[in-house]
Amino acid sequence: MTNILILSGSPSVSSRSSAISAYLKRELVQRGGKVDELTIRDLPPEALLHAHFTDPVIQSAQNLVEHADSIIVVSPVYKASYPGLLKSFFDLIPEKGLSGKKVLPIATGGTLAHLLSLEFAFKPLFSVLGAKEVPQGVYLIDSQLSYSGNEVTFLDPVVEERVQEAVRNLIGSFREQSV
Repeated sequence: MTNILILSGSPSVSSRSSAISAYLKRELVQRGGKVDELTIRDLPPEALLHAHFTDPVIQSAQNLVEHADSIIVVSPVYKASYPGLLKSFFDLIPEKGLSGKKVLPIATGGTLAHLLSLEFAFKPLFSVLGAKEVPQGVYLIDSQLSYSGNEVTFLDPVVEERVQEAVRNLIGSFREQSV
């Protein structure tokens, strides 16, 4: 069984990232995946900022990353990159801590101007940490979806299809490996 970790990098309690993460979890569970969720904002702030590798909550989060076959990182884009909170967490992942894993970035931003953040911010970070593969990510403009709590509504069916295709490709890659 595929073990997938959905990592939400939004610092806000109610956010597009949280709603998309909940949507992805429902989709993946329906497709038979084992899914864990990690919301970075719920980690102890002092442990993140001061790099307390021995903090038990941080170690538990690192353990989720270590045991995942694949990771879906859902994050807003701020100033053409991921939030500092997300970077603080990845700074606590051991060197090559993503080795052998597929990491799918799904990002939201206010304008199309930040589309290249997937290529120039997210992918280099995952590559440095040894990700086996970084599939084509999905960038969503805020105006393409609405959310309320953990419910997301895609305002264009093509946008929802792009997200579902990324998930299908991720799951399909595991099925191909097991054949």
